[in-house]
This record gives sequence, structure tokens and C-alpha cells, in this order.
Amino acid sequence: MVDKLVPNDPRVKHHTTTLPSGHTYHYLEALPSSGTPAATVVLIHGFPDLSFGWRHQIPFLTSLSLRVIVPDMLGYGLSSAPSPIPPYSYKSLSTDLASLIQLVSPSHPIILGGHDWGGAIVWRLALRHPALILGVFSICTPYNAPNSQGYIPKKVLIDQFLPNFAYQLQFEDPTLENKIQAAGRDGIRKFLNILYGSKDSKTGKGHFVANVGIDLSLFDEGVKVEKSELLSEEELEFYVDQYERNGVHAPMNYYRTWDVNYEEEKADLVKEGKSKVEVPGMILTATRDTALPPKMADNMEQFFPKGLIKREVEANHWATWENPEEVNKAIGEFVGELLKGRAKGFKASI
Repeated sequence: MVDKLVPNDPRVKHHTTTLPSGHTYHYLEALPSSGTPAATVVLIHGFPDLSFGWRHQIPFLTSLSLRVIVPDMLGYGLSSAPSPIPPYSYKSLSTDLASLIQLVSPSHPIILGGHDWGGAIVWRLALRHPALILGVFSICTPYNAPNSQGYIPKKVLIDQFLPNFAYQLQFEDPTLENKIQAAGRDGIRKFLNILYGSKDSKTGKGHFVANVGIDLSLFDEGVKVEKSELLSEEELEFYVDQYERNGVHAPMNYYRTWDVNYEEEKADLVKEGKSKVEVPGMILTATRDTALPPKMADNMEQFFPKGLIKREVEANHWATWENPEEVNKAIGEFVGELLKGRAKGFKASI
């Protein structure tokens, strides 16, 4: 049984800071029970998640004598939730996170990890700010180099190459967002359960289908959505409380950054010929992830001159919750390689 945090767990400290961008970030800090930390690990969550999404990994990492920092990303939890789209671009978020890293670890590079959107963001952060990072890993989300081939509308890419991303067209459209908001707290609970793997009680099939999206009638009054088996009632209520604060508009904005990401990266990364991540990396895919199937990580090695480890776990998209033992083992081994001969006090994972 993997040790995990509970809501408002006393083993973590809560901090809030306002960064040079003007955005306020709430973040968790967890320390080893004794001794000086061997290194700092910064973990970035995805959608629809929170810093609490790393609850199965934080105690494990502190047991290895590591300090762990986990922000609520922009738009989530207790962090700022601006309404416009540009603050959620890869470049803007990388700038915010670089500022946060320099605040929490001004003298030493950190180990960086992400899941889902957090995975996409940590690759970009490592691409833009390699001096801040000792090594980077992503769970489920592969690395894609900046687009140097010219603009492609998202729908065209999905229709021709990535049908598993069709749900993103629904997520960026305000119709789903408005449907959730209109249903109030119950709508948020339904949405979270659906994304966390809730299944139809009659058919046993999941309500979320990557190449379609979500049946909007599920948000109608009187329609029941079963609770996901991946989290407890207490955990689910904590998530609903956090999402009820600002709604889902800001988190949905991540799916609306296609154009701004292209324009910003065309202006600097593509212009400068930057496509290679100059720190060691690890990609950990999940066998049953329908949105980000493992095959999407093929051919990543060419962009990692300092090495890329590829691992796979038996799990769905929420691998950090469904199979935390194997996820933690992979993270521990990757961190161990990064710190070999470098850090005192690191406890090899067992």
C-alpha cells in the first residue's frame, strides 16, 4: 500500500507567492523527516487536477530524502485564475515556473516532473530554461518539438493524424464549460468523475471517449454519474471544493492556446532553431491511456542529446493514482541516476 497525502495533510506546508508576472501561485512544500534534502523535486499537475494530484508521490519522494514543491497551476486551486488565454501559453507558464524555481531553489538546479498538461509544460520549461533543471520526466505526455513546418489548424491535425485528440475540440468550446457551470456543484462533481474514469453502470464503459469527448446530456438534472473508483469520497469532495472556487473556465483555457503557442514559438524557439532538450529525460507512458497512447512517444530520443529513458506502466491516463507503486519506482530510479555521485543523503528507492 502506497502512502499518500490526505486533504489538508499536516506533512505539507502551504505557501503563496506573487511572481514577476503578477500571477499568484499557491504551492505545497514537503520535506524529509530528518536531515538535509538531497535535492528539490518540482512536480507539475495537469487537467483537471491540482497539486493534490501528486498525493501518492510526495511521501515517497520525501522518504528518499528529497524536498518536494508542488504548485497549483495557473487557473487551479488557490492560484490566480485569469480569464484571458495568453497567460496559459507554454511560454508564459514556463516564465512563471522558472521564476518559482528560482524562488524555491536559488542555488541548485531542480528535478522536474509533470503529468498530462503538466508533462507538456515541463518539456517546454526544460527546453527554455535548462540551466534550472537537473533532469525532467513526464508521465503520459510525450515531447513534441516546436512546429517549424507552418501553421496547421488543430482540427485539421486531429482529422488527419490524431483522432484521439478530438475531445480537445469539445473542451476548448464554451458549450461544455457552460453546461458544467449551469449544473453548479453537481456539474463539477460529474465532470471530475467522468474525467477520472467513471463508468456507465449498465454497459461498464467509460463516459469519457478520447475521440469523441463527453455526452453533454450527462449534465442534465436527474442523470446519475457513478463515482470514479480512483479516489475516495473525501478526496473527490476536496477536488469539488477547489473547482467550485473559480469554475472550469481557466483550466479549459489550456486547450485554447493552440494559436498563441504557435505564434510565440515561431517568434523565438523556431527562429533560433531550438528543438532539443539539453537535460536528461524520462517518459513514462501508460498502457491504457486512450488520450495519450504510448505510441505517441516514438522517436522522442532524437530530441534528447543527454539521454532519454523510456518506461511504461500498466495503467490508464491517471497512472499516478491507479498504479502508484510502479510510477514511484520509475521516478525513484530516474532520480537515483540523476543524483548518483552528486548528492549526499539520497536514499535509493526500494
